[in-house]
Amino acid sequence: MDHFEIIPVIDLRGGGVVHARYGQRADYRPIRSTLCEGSTPEAVVGGLLALYPFPTLYIADLDAIEGTGDNEPVLHDLRQRFPDLKLWVDAGFRDPDGCLGWLHRDLGDLVLGSESQADWEGLSRLMASPQAHRIILSFDFAGDHFLGPPGDLDPASWPARVIVMTLARVGSGEGPDFIRLRQIMAQNGRCRAYAAGGVRDAADLRSLTGARAAGVLIASALHDRRIGRKELAELAER
Repeated sequence: MDHFEIIPVIDLRGGGVVHARYGQRADYRPIRSTLCEGSTPEAVVGGLLALYPFPTLYIADLDAIEGTGDNEPVLHDLRQRFPDLKLWVDAGFRDPDGCLGWLHRDLGDLVLGSESQADWEGLSRLMASPQAHRIILSFDFAGDHFLGPPGDLDPASWPARVIVMTLARVGSGEGPDFIRLRQIMAQNGRCRAYAAGGVRDAADLRSLTGARAAGVLIASALHDRRIGRKELAELAER
């Protein structure tokens, strides 16, 4: 099995980092972290990297996802401040031409959230492009409800990386959604599947490795130090 990836998450709104909880975006407030002072993106990312040298960061641009603006200047700034940090970005991408234009600006890899799609045509076009290797598909769920276009998506058409995003568990500390993760992984054993939402502690990370997940997206458990440098280093050694 390839190396298990732990990918910290920041959620951006109005140029700052907010604390995501239960997928109730209207209730998100500026993050309060034990890793840094304030909620500016540079402070939060700096705090995360001081905790551990994460190679990849996931960014959700909530303004772009909700259609009220975007935080692209923040992305440019983070790229300059942390040039070795790889970015996975969900900015409510929909239009394939817009996606390709964004990829051309080389701000990171593109996360195509199922909740933002009207149909699967855009994904099909992107997967037929030379940029297919930079596409990550996020399967978004609210409770038992799939947030995405109706109809089945052929697992053979999935990108090499997929995220299983259970929004109701984000920031909840209720534990990962192992059932849904296994359901997605059973449909395509070749893709790398990443869990998102609910991680409580290092035991959850070990369980995810046992479930053969490729990695995990995580925020709250890092900011309140339920998972710290020691646990991250031990997992890396495994």
